[in-house]
Amino acid sequence: MVETETFVTDAVAEIGDEIGDADAVIALSGGVDSSVAAALAYEAIGDRLTPVYVDTGLMRKGETAQIEETFAYMESLVVVDAKERFLEALAGVTDPEEKRAVIGEQFIREFEREAREAGADYLVQGTIYPDRIESEGGIKSHHNVGGLPDVVDFEGIVEPVRDLYKDEVREVARALGLDELVAERMPFPGPGLAVRVIGEVTEEKLEVARDACHVVEDELEEYDPWQALAAVVGKATGVKGDNRVHGWIVAVRSVESRDGMTARAQELDWETLQRIQSRITGTNENVARVVYDVTHKPPATIEYE
Repeated sequence: MVETETFVTDAVAEIGDEIGDADAVIALSGGVDSSVAAALAYEAIGDRLTPVYVDTGLMRKGETAQIEETFAYMESLVVVDAKERFLEALAGVTDPEEKRAVIGEQFIREFEREAREAGADYLVQGTIYPDRIESEGGIKSHHNVGGLPDVVDFEGIVEPVRDLYKDEVREVARALGLDELVAERMPFPGPGLAVRVIGEVTEEKLEVARDACHVVEDELEEYDPWQALAAVVGKATGVKGDNRVHGWIVAVRSVESRDGMTARAQELDWETLQRIQSRITGTNENVARVVYDVTHKPPATIEYE
């Protein structure tokens, strides 16, 4: 386990050495990884850091409003509405790795645009060790590692938490005094809901996934999962009222883990599962079925794509 005080001191010094007298933008998602990276970078270079949050349209319910509220103290915070650009770039894309590559490139182009506005030469991001292992090992490309395009218009990319596991990042967050809402926040994938939608990403599927994920996180809070989510995995026949429907299948997943490298599916009681399916099918007329995923990691990954 990392020695937090030593890590913070060394990380701040390293960021200062890498960036020097230049300016930087930080890719801020609101999750613990990017928030810790932002806090470390701010301590290193102060107001030469511009935090940039990109609303991709692939975010959780209420995410953007929450980010604006949580990070309101950062006067230089830039919120970019890029929903149309991301959905346009993803149109017709069905392969999971291609999705990640498209999202990775679009992210970089958004940050390049904001960096030019801010006169920044460096990009800071919250890549952590499992991201690198999975990307370099060919398991899946993370948008901030294997999903990056070959040509990037930055003098350098700075990754202060690149050697930490998620639980270690949380320790550093507590040591930095970050809000508990940030320090203990459930992991959310960089590519967002795009990896919780099997096949092409559409506004309809995203809306189903967004509402279903909100229900799952709300209902399973008492179970304290490492990660809980819902994914749109296909279509099936169902009955709504007196009518036959061909609606979406939503898969619910809840896992326990220490570092995200392995995970075990949680045992949920029947009443909880029934409450989840009732809320999901009852609030969305286009959902026909809800199933619960009991697969551990391995053989599965935590996310669906």
